[in-house]
Amino acid sequence: MRSGRIVLDCGPFSAPTAGTVDHLARLCVAAHRCDCELELTNADAGLLDLIDFAGLADVLRVEVQRHAEQREHPLGVEEEGELGDPAAG
Repeated sequence: MRSGRIVLDCGPFSAPTAGTVDHLARLCVAAHRCDCELELTNADAGLLDLIDFAGLADVLRVEVQRHAEQREHPLGVEEEGELGDPAAG
């Protein structure tokens, strides 16, 4: 267990980029070198998606939760084909 904790409010990150994730990863490494943990708070879905995409969710210790979007009608796959197309059968 780390002896200290650094809490970073991510709420002000209005438009996070890959650079934002890079900076967070560097902060995390620096915190670990100082025997601290970096805790991210108020991270929006865009930032969490970028962290997950970069494969850093475990390193930055954030939990990316995916919720199914609510839709009026379930979407299905529709295929088109020509009348003479055997696959359209």
